This record gives sequence, structure tokens and C-alpha cells, in this order.
Amino acid sequence: MDEALLRSLTPSVLTVLVRRGADFAAAEDAVQDALVEAVRVWQADPPRDAKGWLVTVAWRKFLDATRSETARRRREGRIEEEPAPGPTPAVDDTLQLYFLCAHPSLTPSSAVALTLRAVGGLTTRQIAQAYLVPEATMAQRISRAKRTVSGVRFDQPGDVATVLRVLYLVFNEGYSGDVDLAAEAIRLTRQLATAVDHPEVAGLLALMLLHHARRASRTAPDGGLVPLAEQDRTRWDTAAIAEGVRILQAALARDRLGEFQAQAAIAALHADAPTAGGTDWVQIVEWYDELARLTDSPVVRLNRAVAVGEADGPRAGLAALASIEDSLPRHTAAAAYLHERAGDLKTAAGLYAEAAHKAPNLAERDYLTRRAARLNTRRER
Repeated sequence: MDEALLRSLTPSVLTVLVRRGADFAAAEDAVQDALVEAVRVWQADPPRDAKGWLVTVAWRKFLDATRSETARRRREGRIEEEPAPGPTPAVDDTLQLYFLCAHPSLTPSSAVALTLRAVGGLTTRQIAQAYLVPEATMAQRISRAKRTVSGVRFDQPGDVATVLRVLYLVFNEGYSGDVDLAAEAIRLTRQLATAVDHPEVAGLLALMLLHHARRASRTAPDGGLVPLAEQDRTRWDTAAIAEGVRILQAALARDRLGEFQAQAAIAALHADAPTAGGTDWVQIVEWYDELARLTDSPVVRLNRAVAVGEADGPRAGLAALASIEDSLPRHTAAAAYLHERAGDLKTAAGLYAEAAHKAPNLAERDYLTRRAARLNTRRER
């Protein structure tokens, strides 16, 4: 082992490493490691180019040490970022998932359906009912959406309108009692309202709060459905109503009316009435006119017809209802109510019974069945 050769080669090998970009201390350590390796192997297998061998081994040692140091720093960084022992705040990225599923490669309707299925956990049938389309149609829509996003990274958020539609439908499904997602929808909409300065986000949050405020009064002790006119208003959540009205007023003041603000205004008028008889139905009809202008929705026109029946009399309501396709869900129930208000109990009882067969859930079916039975009993007296 030629120690003099090693000593003579050390400076030149160190210079090569520094010239390649290694800092002096790291280069020196690497060269020392290479020398140790040379002492270990050269006696049995001396290299033909001693300097080249030392440079190669020293550079490899330097790279290994650099990688090791980088990994160590990453580990230390992760440790430093770890929270202190004890309770830690939960990380909630659910809202971000809603945005990601509202992918720009999807149509709004497909994005809503896919999000409700993948994130909301709703069944195809529940989504179809929310969308007022046959289950087979919704199944095809979801399948197409899955094919469209197959292999596409969800790295572009969708627009706010699509996310609002998702949250609105999730809330409605939860509010129906079939799937309890109403509170989750409110929580996510609060997050969205904090992150996005948009009057329709505020409108949706107000709408949810105003509807949710009445939730405790919507069902009887036996689980039966209690319609708005018969609800115990002392059980309404006045704090939620006040918050909803406050949020709505701030949104309306921005003069950028949207459908959720209009719906919230209708809900606020219901919440403001001390009794069912004290409801300002004239204003409600006016808000339904605004809502119909914004959406051109047959459901809105159906609800407007009922409101017209309250404001201008049941015959006016039935006239408004006549222009709406009778295959629309709850059309028969609306007709039954207006006929009952008009005093035509026989027609109303038959329509209630027919509506019960079409009811989307058990609670609504039971309510309509009892309503028909009650009218038949009154007729027999």
C-alpha cells in the first residue's frame, strides 16, 4: 500500500470534487471516506488509475452523504411541523373535494350528479329524485360523467354555481330525513361563504338556515309529516332565523339577485309570520315571480300556483296550476290542496289518495293518505 501516493493524490482529488460543486467540508469528508475505502480494497485489487478511482469513489460518497443529509433535513422538517402533543385541529378537505368533483370537463348537471354520488354518498335513485328525472336517466348521466373524467386529474376547481347546486341538493336530501346531510351541507356552505365573497353563497347559507330553523317542528311525535301551516312556531329556532335574515339582507343589499337569494327571501317571509294566517302571501307571490324569471323552473311555477291560491283565492291558484304539466312531482298534491281550499272535498280526497301513491317517501305518503281519509270522513257526516 503506497501511502505516499495516497497523500499526493488527496489534494488533486479534493480539487476535482470542489470544482464539481461540492462544498469544501463535504468534499474533504468524501475524500477521507474514499481513502479509507482504498486502504480496505487496494491491497487485494489495486486500480490501474489510482486518481480516477479515488475521484469516482469520493464523488459517490459525496452524493450518498448529500442524499442522506437531504433526507435527514426533510425528516427534521416534518418533525418540526408536527403539532405539539395533545388535541389537534381536524383537517377538513371535504369542501375541496366538492370543488374538485365540479370539474370543468363535466357539464354542471353531470358534475352535480357525480359529486352527490362520489362525495355525498347518495344513491342513484336519491339523486334522480332530487333532479326530477327517471332513475335510469340519472344512472346513464353518472356513467357518462365517470367515463369523461376517467384518467383526468382533479386539479382544476369547478365554478361556484355548480358547487352551490351540489350543496343545495345535499341539503334538500338531508332535510327530507332520508339521509341526514342537512347539517353537513350548512357547515360546508359556511366554509364556502368564508372563502368566497359571492352573494349567492350568502343566499344559499341564509336559505339553509331559515329552512333548518323549522326542522324540529316538521314531524309529529309519531314521525308523521307536519305541514308548514300546522307547525308549532314556538319550536322554531329563532337564533337561526335571525342569522339567516341578517345574512340575506346583506346579500340583497349588493343588488346581484340570484335564485338562492330569492328562495331565501320567500323562506324569510314564512319565518317572519307569527301565524300561518299572518303570512304575507302577496309578497311571496312577487318573489316567486322573480324566481321564475331567474330559473324558468316548473317546480317554481308549481309553488307559485299554491302561493297564488293563498293570496288570491284557490280558484286563482287552480287556474295558475292548469298551465303546469300534471306529470310534475307533487302537482297532484298541490291540486288536492287547492280543491280542498275551494270546498270541493270529493275531488280533493281523490287527488290526495292519488298523490299518496306517487309520494317520494313514506312520511309524505302517510300524510297524504291521512288527508284523504279525513276529507272522506267529513263528507260522510
